[in-house]
Amino acid sequence: MCIRDRALVADGDVYKRQPQDRIIIGNWADPTLLAGERCDTILADYLIGAIEGFAPYFQERMFARLRALARGRLYLIGLEPYITERAGTRDGQILGDIGRWRDAVLLHAGERPYREFPMEWVLEQMTASGFRIVNAHRFPIRYQRRFVNSQIDMCAPRLSRLGDRSLAAALHARGEALRQDALAIIAREGGLRHGFDYVIAAEAG
Repeated sequence: MCIRDRALVADGDVYKRQPQDRIIIGNWADPTLLAGERCDTILADYLIGAIEGFAPYFQERMFARLRALARGRLYLIGLEPYITERAGTRDGQILGDIGRWRDAVLLHAGERPYREFPMEWVLEQMTASGFRIVNAHRFPIRYQRRFVNSQIDMCAPRLSRLGDRSLAAALHARGEALRQDALAIIAREGGLRHGFDYVIAAEAG
């Protein structure tokens, strides 16, 4: 989201589009995307983790692209990676199992999974690209039913397209078992506590 010379207008909890607003669809790897534009405020909402599915291996160059657009402040929201290593807690283990299962389904379906990056790496890349870090905060996560169901349900159409129906059935059964285990913990303890989101505020140097 790019904000120029104005503030968002709030109507209750809903932000209303204004006549001068534009929705632009493009790929960040395209050098002509937003060429010549400058923004007073940029909100990058889980952008770095989502790039892999559309512009693989572009993450390091993404910060230079954002710096070229920034006239004022950048707010970047990200998720600390949680599936790359075995967690030391029960909640972390089941969340990691769900994430690895989801990514396995996406890969079998010929799609690229999200690729999250640690906050420390993001801070280094932002600084190297000419941003001055103003502030950075971590926010612990308590995952709820909605997250668990969304991760498993998103794989249903992918599984339906797999040519190997035995593999699809086995993956489906594994996903439903993970869902049952995770939802039981959430019902009993009010959530799955693991990892954190982070928010970084930076200014164009």
